[in-house]
Order: sequence, then C-alpha cells, then structure tokens
Amino acid sequence: MRILLAAAALMTWTAPAMAIEECSGGHREARKLTCIVDGDTGWQNGKKWRMLDIDAPETFGAQCDREKAIGHKAKNRLIALMSKGYRLAGNGEKDRTSDKRVLVRVILPDGRDAGKVLIREGLAQPWPNKGNMWCE
Repeated sequence: MRILLAAAALMTWTAPAMAIEECSGGHREARKLTCIVDGDTGWQNGKKWRMLDIDAPETFGAQCDREKAIGHKAKNRLIALMSKGYRLAGNGEKDRTSDKRVLVRVILPDGRDAGKVLIREGLAQPWPNKGNMWCE
C-alpha cells in the first residue's frame, strides 16, 4: 500500500520552473534527489522513473561513440526542457527492469510531451525500438 501511495504521489508531482541537475553520487533514494540520469530516465524526490514510449541513447554503456555523444545531448536537452517546469504523469505502472522504474510522461508547462520533443529533434526514438539507430 505504501508503494502505491508513493507512486500516486509521484504521478501527480508538478515542479515549478527551476534548475534540474544531472544525477551524481549514490544513495539517490535516501537523499530524495530530483535529477536526470539520461535522456529518458530520472529521479523525482528519491523515486526513479523512466519515460514512456521513447528510447534515448545511452550515456553509460553506449555501444559506440556516436551513441554516447547523442546520449549526452539528449540528457542536456531534457534538463533544459524540464528546467522551465514540468509535471510527471503516469498510471503507476513500472518497467520490467530489475529496478522497477515508474513509467511516466514528462509534461512541459505548454502541454508538450518532452519525449515527443526529443524524438522530433532526433535525440530519441520511439519505443519499442528497432535496434540501436545511433550505431548502425
């Protein structure tokens, strides 16, 4: 029940316009951090989330130099978009990875979906994807 309440609180979180930072250091849950890991993953008050319907290139464990470079651009662009304010919207579902990230959409103050912005700008691809388009 506690997990469901925490997920519900995450789903309704609206953040005012303010700087959001790249994640660093460990113990993010205990430190209740709000930060961005990469172009499709972040933390909100110590809860890890993953964006729905997109796949951004990896910054850690990239398969090629191009993927890593575009991954950093995607992360920095998401930080810039979210720094003007955002809302996380989801239904409490979690992904299938071992860390069970909450699946969300990042909604910007003007109503745009940040994931769709990243796809339109070539910094992410739709999920499910058709492979690593950055290294092909």
